[in-house]
Amino acid sequence: MRRILLALVPAFWLGTLGAAYATVPDQTDWMTVLLGGRKVGHIQIERERQDGILTTTQMLALDLSRSGKPMHLGNMSRSVEGPAGEPLGFAARTHMSSMDSTVEARPDDSGRYQVTTTVGGQTRTVLMGWPGNALLAEGQRLATVAAGRQAGSSYRMHEFDPSSQQVIDVRVDILGDETVALPGGAMRLSHQRQTLSLAHGRQTLDLWVDDQGIARKGLMSLLGQPLEMLACDRACAMAPNQPVDMLRAATVDSPRWLPAYVRSVPMRYRVHVSGNIGQPFIVTDEQNVTPLGGDDWMIDVGVAHPGRQAPPQPADSKPNAWLQSDAPAIRRLATTAVRGARDDLQRMRRMRQFVSAYITGHGLDVGYASALEVLRSREGDCTEYAVLLAAMARAQGIPARVVSGMVYVDRFGGASRLFIPHEWVQAWVDGRWQSFDSALKHFDSTHLALASGDGDPWHFAATTQLFGNLQIRQAVADMDLSTPVGGAPAAPAGNSGSNGGRGG
Repeated sequence: MRRILLALVPAFWLGTLGAAYATVPDQTDWMTVLLGGRKVGHIQIERERQDGILTTTQMLALDLSRSGKPMHLGNMSRSVEGPAGEPLGFAARTHMSSMDSTVEARPDDSGRYQVTTTVGGQTRTVLMGWPGNALLAEGQRLATVAAGRQAGSSYRMHEFDPSSQQVIDVRVDILGDETVALPGGAMRLSHQRQTLSLAHGRQTLDLWVDDQGIARKGLMSLLGQPLEMLACDRACAMAPNQPVDMLRAATVDSPRWLPAYVRSVPMRYRVHVSGNIGQPFIVTDEQNVTPLGGDDWMIDVGVAHPGRQAPPQPADSKPNAWLQSDAPAIRRLATTAVRGARDDLQRMRRMRQFVSAYITGHGLDVGYASALEVLRSREGDCTEYAVLLAAMARAQGIPARVVSGMVYVDRFGGASRLFIPHEWVQAWVDGRWQSFDSALKHFDSTHLALASGDGDPWHFAATTQLFGNLQIRQAVADMDLSTPVGGAPAAPAGNSGSNGGRGG
């Protein structure tokens, strides 16, 4: 389980923060990053214009901790644009594990982009058409200037993040001019509220921008705490950090103790979701989601219902930058693990058991590692267990996805009865998606799924931001389902067990 702030912050802020005004000379700007009022990092923004081409390089560094273990995370994002903000190339470098992950994109003669990604020491190159009217840093700044500062007005834009290569639809509401206190003194800025449409809900952040469209302050909620970025000088930005323990911050209290015998039967939860983010949970072949009205949802977990999820897509079986299932070392490992298995269910169970034993070190200072990195290091936590198992499944021709969500634990970080961020694997076995958890060695009905994806850390990052908005108000075991939750009709009790009768 990792807090991938690096995938959140650059996508949401750095494009506007790093935008350069056409008449501003080459320069370097700085910002300090605060989480819950504690300084956790800094941003350095360099702008260079040559022959009308603007290169904006943004570097983010964060110092966090995990159960007292330091985590040093970093991200570089670079945008190359023409005089009118037209995209000409992009690059990114992310430090979340023992090996940096990099992205480099250059246009070819056909107008498409040759995107080279290196993760875990393995390099892949693909051709990408530019996604419509998506904007890089300067394009975003120009859109902000063009929209003006009239209170009550609004505009939309599509922001492109070089690190994740995701396009985010953004609605911007202009709230009016305000005097804002910054470390270097007060400034009169335009307060603008951005609402970002994400795959599993919405995220709201506030920006205060100057008359050149450059953000001088940003504020959003992350894991129930305010995350701030404030413009200041180099000495302020580089002042000593006060790392925040993100592992303890990323938890949700359980309304009751859930002993082992309860976790082994189907469960029903009532969850309250604040922040106007919509439906945060996904429907799976093992999890059903029912709206109760307002911001309340009913989640049923543990009874298998094939067909609630769509069958596998071609991408669910292919290798990618994080699940390198075509690497010879991954293939050999999978072949060793499944030796003697008669069918896909046996193969998945043997690979789950193999990965559970294979990872022997718990590297708490690693942000997120690819399957190849895990194979070499044999260390990590739930994210590393999941990416390795998913890659091995794909190497065996079994469609597999990495699921991001939460799971119940009795004790964690000095507290008790908690749900913590977690990742596990779904595999297409016997005509439905079944869950396998190598980190905990079993899948049970306290696994609540928020998203499923291809192992890219961006997906996990997009779910961890939800934890500060979730409150589990009721947890009812199968034997108690005669009492409806929140007035909803009780569902018949299933008898398939916590794994839908099959998973592991």
